[in-house]
Amino acid sequence: MNNKRNRGGRNPKLDPATNRITVNFTSKEYNEFLTKFERSGLTSKSAFIKARIFEEPFHVVTFDKSQYEYYAKLSEFHSQFRMVGNNYNQTLKELKIHFSERRAAALVYKLEKCMIQLVQIMHDVIELTNRYEKCLIGKDN
Repeated sequence: MNNKRNRGGRNPKLDPATNRITVNFTSKEYNEFLTKFERSGLTSKSAFIKARIFEEPFHVVTFDKSQYEYYAKLSEFHSQFRMVGNNYNQTLKELKIHFSERRAAALVYKLEKCMIQLVQIMHDVIELTNRYEKCLIGKDN
């Protein structure tokens, strides 16, 4: 039989952190500290303080609500553009079935004009998105 008792639990650390330091902040300093801590993306305040003391690099995580909204609207626009493409194909099939060739050609001509305008709008959206992304890259530098 095994003479050692299994006590369970975690294995003890070789060098546990037992030394503590207390820091007092004014209200203004504490608010600034919290702002920097939140922007750091770290999960604990002690890890954030240690990183600052020992000059470890940290990354600032920012969330731009306008950027999020822009891409949400862009995704919505893209899905609507796809739906228009599906409706376009269905419309062409129905025109071919229900109208004479001459009448269908006239209606298809009108439909093609609208689709050309829609494609131009899509190109404009892509161009605006590229300019927007360049502006964002310029802000980060």
